Amino acid sequence: MSYSAAGQGNDSSGKRRIRDLLSQPDNLVCADCSAPDPKWASANIGVFICLKCCGVHRSLGTHISKVLSVTLDEWSDDDVDSMIEIGGNASANSVYEAFIPDGVSKPGPDASPDQRMQFIRSKYEHQEFLKPSLRITSVKGSNSSSQEPHLEGMVEFIGLLKVTLKKGTNLAVRDMRSSDSYVLLTLGQQTAKSTVMKSNLNPVWNEELMLSVPRDCGSVKLQVFDYDALSGDDIMGEADIDIQPLITSAMAFGDPGMFGDMQIGKWLKSHDNALIEDSIINIADGKVIQEVHIKLQNVESGEIELELEWLRLDQ
Repeated sequence: MSYSAAGQGNDSSGKRRIRDLLSQPDNLVCADCSAPDPKWASANIGVFICLKCCGVHRSLGTHISKVLSVTLDEWSDDDVDSMIEIGGNASANSVYEAFIPDGVSKPGPDASPDQRMQFIRSKYEHQEFLKPSLRITSVKGSNSSSQEPHLEGMVEFIGLLKVTLKKGTNLAVRDMRSSDSYVLLTLGQQTAKSTVMKSNLNPVWNEELMLSVPRDCGSVKLQVFDYDALSGDDIMGEADIDIQPLITSAMAFGDPGMFGDMQIGKWLKSHDNALIEDSIINIADGKVIQEVHIKLQNVESGEIELELEWLRLDQ
């Protein structure tokens, strides 16, 4: 999820339209499990959903459900128009839940992860509850199965990671004299991509990207690329960001709003990581924040500065 301002249109107007739609009675509960006060949405399906159902929607892939936060993400004009045109939960459910067969129950707010996963996949991915005439059949090639996400089960998320991509310094040249640089973050099967900065070896992004953090997650993979419209994008370095110190510190202190500004953890620089200096984890203004300054690996030059913020699921 990108917070780039490019192509977002009139954000205040768009956010106001989404809030007005959310305030309608049918949209005050999750479209899939009826949990109160949903703060997420599937822009292409046109429903408001809770955080637990949001995790399932994300696992389906953006080709099925494009998930956005009502409060944290920037919405494009197209995404806003899509939600308004569909009309929200009641309109969407009149289509996607038109024929729920006997013996199939809609999950409640306290449903198990497997129950939630099974219902949502049946509803949107397999379209089992639509009128047969409305079902969308994808045309797949012989190798299409390799492109479909393989889901062993429900992914349990423990929090959200907001990454503020600040700037790059002395990035590698991949064009004649410069590079059209962008950053790609990967956590498990999720990716988040920054804006492309044209012909800039010292880009200043100040852009926010969001990732959901699953239980037992690994490091965040950061890669920098040179965008090339005519051929494959060229790698400009990479680094692994260990988020376990941040998670451990945040979990230990719980609600950061109960504490004053203080240091609560540290990711130590070593020869085994890409840190340029120790990365300090602080509670600041009621937020758990970590400043990270890394040297890109497997490349001739380049540094990236970013800020991590841990967000609890109930925020």
